[in-house]
Parts: sequence; structure tokens; C-alpha cells
Amino acid sequence: MNDEQLLRYSRHILLDPIGIEGQARIMAAHVLIIGAGGLGSPAALYLASAGVGRITLADGDTVDITNLQRQILHTQDRVGQTKALSGQAALASANPEVTVVPIVERLSGERLAALIADVDVVLDCCDNFKTRDAVNRACVKHRIPLVSGAAVRFSGQISVFDPRRADSPCYHCLFPEGENVEEMRCAVVGIFAPLTGIIGAMQAAEALKLICGIGAPLTGRLLLLDGLTMEWRSVSFGKDPRCVVCADLPTSLLTSSN
Repeated sequence: MNDEQLLRYSRHILLDPIGIEGQARIMAAHVLIIGAGGLGSPAALYLASAGVGRITLADGDTVDITNLQRQILHTQDRVGQTKALSGQAALASANPEVTVVPIVERLSGERLAALIADVDVVLDCCDNFKTRDAVNRACVKHRIPLVSGAAVRFSGQISVFDPRRADSPCYHCLFPEGENVEEMRCAVVGIFAPLTGIIGAMQAAEALKLICGIGAPLTGRLLLLDGLTMEWRSVSFGKDPRCVVCADLPTSLLTSSN
């Protein structure tokens, strides 16, 4: 770490649980962010500002004027540009030391699995259950921790799924595929702008904790936020022994803690 980096990241280095060693881990980390919208915007900005060495930003959509109310990666002059490339420009401006890899596509199948296999942490910042389920399956397969967030109307939620841990449930344990869940899109029902900032920033915090190996991640806990009353609820949940995604993981590849 050079003198400029020591100065840039000094406020992290002053924190005993992080220190120089933790900051070095952050700078060596590779994070995949799926979705460069309302959640991905603050998450990506905080991770880049914190010095995450490599950020892969995946989003197949383009910037629309309706996004600007909450998607703070993007600006008026980048309307019509792909979100991944717009995000790359924003992150380069925030911290030119960070390598940002834009992926202009909606990831799925082997392409998704190959990308996930090559990173340290995945942030699910997308807005549909099909992609969330596919991301979860790939994370379980490759033992990569997943930080999942969601926000719609005035309601937000966040949890962490860490398949490196023997006791960690996966996303499918909490939201089984095919379950009768109503999928609500912001374009139809609306979204309170600061809510995405709150949840996205928390996703960045959980990712940094996982990278540094500090604190207690939100594994086995779902935090729910009511943005109208600013009240949080914490719901504990466990691993589903009959889960079709994670129940049969070889225990020899797992650990009992993060």
C-alpha cells in the first residue's frame, strides 16, 4: 500500500477490526454486482470508494429518465447509455484505482455461473425472482457468499447467504422457487427513492464485512424495513433440510463459521 492509498483509506485503517490487513483484503477483492439500478448504484459507489480492487457490474438495461429519481450512478447526460457503461464511468470518477468491468447483458446459465466462480462476493441487486434464483444456485454451487437486497414502494429487505458455512440457509430456503410470490416492479407500483440508498448501502456494508471477515453478517436473518415508519424487523430463519438447492452440499467442503 503506497502513501496515497494509506491516506485515502486511513479512516478504515483506523478501525481496529479492519486495519491495514483488512484494507489490503478489500483492495484485493473481486465483487460481482448484478444490477446497476436503485440498489446497485449506492452499493457500487460505496464499494468503489472503499477501494474494492475489482468490481464487475452487470446490467443489460439502458438509463432511462425515470431511473434518475433513485439510481444515483447515472446522470441526465447519460440517458440512453447502457447502465453498465454509465456505472463504469461513475465509479472511475469516484475512485480511478478500482478496476470496473462492465457487462452489458442479463446474466444467466453457464455465463452467470462462470462469472460467479471467479469472485469473492456477489451482490444481488436485481429486480426479478428468476434471476435471483439463478444467482443463488450458482453461488451455492461455487460456495460464494451472496448479499441479497430488495426494495419496492416503501418496503426494503436484506439478507446474507453464505454457502461456505454448514449452517447457512440459501435464498431458496427462504423463498422457494415456484412459491406463489407476487412480483412487484418499481415501474408499476413505485419506489421511495431513499429506500434504495438505505438497502444498497447496507449491501455494501455486508459485503465489506464478509471480505474482511469481521462482525456478524446477516446470515440466517432477514431484515425488513418499513420506510414510512422507519421501523426494522429482524426475522430469523434456518436451513431447509429438504431444500433442492443446498440440502445435499458435501459437508467436507463447508465450515461451521465464516
